[in-house]
Amino acid sequence: MALLRPPALLLALVVSELHCLPWFINVSESQGPGTAIHSFSFNCTAHMPTLELVHVQPPTTFFNRPSLSRWQKIYVGMVTLNSSARLDALAVNHYELQLRFTCGNNVTEGPLYVDVYRDPGYSPCSGRFASPAGEIIQVRETVTPGAQLYTLLLPGLELQHAQISINSAQDPPYFPGPFSINGQGWLLAPSQGLKGQAGKVFQLQILVTFGQNRSCHGMLKVKVLPVPSSQISFLGQARNITILDDLAPGSQVVQVRARGFDVRYEILSPVPCPLFSIGREDGMVRTTAPLELAQAWGAAVTRLQVKAYERLRPWASVDLDLTVNVRSVNRWPPRCLPAMLVTEIPETTLVGTVLNTFTCTDPDSPGSTLNYELRFHSPPGPASLCLRGRALEVNATLDCDTPGACFPHAASILVLDGGQPLMTTEVPVLVMVIPVNEFSPACAPHTFRIREDAGPHTLLGSVVGTDKDYPHNSIEYDISGGPTAFSVDRLSGEIHLLGSLDYELQTLYRLTVLVTDQSQDQDPTHRRSGSCTITIEVEDVNDHAPECQPPFQELTIYAPLGRSVEVTKVSCWVPQEPQRLVFSYSIVGGNSQSRFSLQGPILVHNNMLGPPWPEQPHTHELLIRVADAGPSIPHLSTTATVIVHLVPWSTSTVATRTRRAAVPSMMTPLLVTDTEAFWQPEPWFVVVLTVTSALFLLALGWLFSRLFQGLAQMLQTPRKPAQALLLNSIQGTEESIEGFMEAPRMEMPQTPSSVMSLQLFDGRAQDSRTGRDYLFNTLTGARRWL
Repeated sequence: MALLRPPALLLALVVSELHCLPWFINVSESQGPGTAIHSFSFNCTAHMPTLELVHVQPPTTFFNRPSLSRWQKIYVGMVTLNSSARLDALAVNHYELQLRFTCGNNVTEGPLYVDVYRDPGYSPCSGRFASPAGEIIQVRETVTPGAQLYTLLLPGLELQHAQISINSAQDPPYFPGPFSINGQGWLLAPSQGLKGQAGKVFQLQILVTFGQNRSCHGMLKVKVLPVPSSQISFLGQARNITILDDLAPGSQVVQVRARGFDVRYEILSPVPCPLFSIGREDGMVRTTAPLELAQAWGAAVTRLQVKAYERLRPWASVDLDLTVNVRSVNRWPPRCLPAMLVTEIPETTLVGTVLNTFTCTDPDSPGSTLNYELRFHSPPGPASLCLRGRALEVNATLDCDTPGACFPHAASILVLDGGQPLMTTEVPVLVMVIPVNEFSPACAPHTFRIREDAGPHTLLGSVVGTDKDYPHNSIEYDISGGPTAFSVDRLSGEIHLLGSLDYELQTLYRLTVLVTDQSQDQDPTHRRSGSCTITIEVEDVNDHAPECQPPFQELTIYAPLGRSVEVTKVSCWVPQEPQRLVFSYSIVGGNSQSRFSLQGPILVHNNMLGPPWPEQPHTHELLIRVADAGPSIPHLSTTATVIVHLVPWSTSTVATRTRRAAVPSMMTPLLVTDTEAFWQPEPWFVVVLTVTSALFLLALGWLFSRLFQGLAQMLQTPRKPAQALLLNSIQGTEESIEGFMEAPRMEMPQTPSSVMSLQLFDGRAQDSRTGRDYLFNTLTGARRWL
């Protein structure tokens, strides 16, 4: 249970497991009856508490029993002065009140030290001096004229420039002479002395004036004692006494003894005596105030002048000089400000920064040197704090950017005094390290690839942001401007596709991803950000098949034996993707005997293959598959149709110019052919023709020679046989000429322009061997196969 600070002074009664700290309060001697000198606030929820005054030292009735009241769930206890209280710092300036607080089964006791201090504005005319009976002093009749009899200037009045005077009449024969008061406030004996005035009592009315129009009255009675008739003396005893300063007020110091009848004792000097008193009957010297040298260094040595006299004959007296030495005892541990240090510092605090400077004093020995030691409780590892003299400093770089590094630093400062026994005070220290958002988050540029046929909500990948501040994964992601076709997840950094893509419209996107940290600083509004560029490449997906122009071709070629002839070039492209120019070509149908091949998009007829070699024209319907090539998947294709009419090569050729027309797949192709006659012999044909012509001329010469021979024989022979022989010869010649000329008519479908008029076909027939139809010219016998 803890006592909290009261409304006025709010001083807490804290009783911990280690030690209990007392309370010290100062009260002016001017405080009158009923004054509240101290109050306590404390909690006690489950029971009805009590607060009582156990005892007071030195014993007095000046203090009332503590009162107890409740105010808003807390209890307030108060200590007040009773109606008979008359505080006097010169009489007793220190009281010790032992308080006991009870809350259920919890009982706590603690002392309350009340120090009474002088009030300069308080009237010094108090006590016996201001009472109706007045102060009585005794002097012998043998006193020296003008001697100091009494000190009227009380301590503190000299600072107020007090003036003291006797305002009562001192007329003879009642007074041998007037008493006087000097500037030091001393009452001086009359200049005539007091001889013969034994047994008389002189009453003096004293007026004390101080401050601004402030004054008080007192009475001083001077009683004259006769010369003692009997001897009184102190018994032999030590004149030097040594005591400890831990004696409580009222403790016994020493007892003096004097030989005489009904002896009484009093202290003559110092008057007043703030530290000691003597029993009038037993001569016991006791302490009247704490002797702590830390508070009153003047108490170290006190010289007392003790007077012993007989009660019935007070003029019979004797004096004793007694010296009291007070030795310091180490009773109190050092007191420190602050008594506990709880502070917060940012992690960016520089090494060497002073967190606090402790001010500690030793109540037993103010000004003495104290020792300070720093002890760590957590963490047990390398210290981040150090103590240089009385200053607590940062010793190492504080870091909250690694897991488990930003922890509170719990330590204590042990303060040791140099007394005996050794007293220590422990000051708890708790330093909280506050995280600071020091670093800006960052993310590395990255490139993602996505197919153009990817659907919405497709995950492309994740942006990985990094931050040196702890926690490292406390990052938010956002897209700063840029295309709206993509989004980034605020927490995970995943990039998703929102719409559709088209490689043909846009192949590259650049996103600026903003990374912002959070919850990494004590101030939630202190945030840092960074950015990086994310490149998104759209991968082309083959979604358009190539188209060929024209998709259908029909043509006639003449293929000479032993040579490869270029038939045609397949021209294909993708209208939607004009940049796609790489295609693969393959013949997928109609290539009988593999006489056609492709060299890229060029269709080639290979006539270098061996037999069988067609002797008659032949038609090939080729299907050419055109597919796009390259990395795009899937590979789409289209099929182009090429109809090739293959005519075997002869010496004379009729070139056919074929007009190609693109025919829709749902329509019947129409082939229009124009025939043009031209003469274009090749070199070998010229050689063959020359040799043949020479043989033909030799044959004609031989024929004519035979004709002439036959004619000559016919002239020599009878007419009829000659005619028959000539007829046979002519028929045989005609047959051989017809047989010789028939071959050129079959192999030379084309002649020079001089004989083209003879090659008009005016008949049609069917070959009995092959069954093929052909056209023929009845005049020349030329044929054209259908």
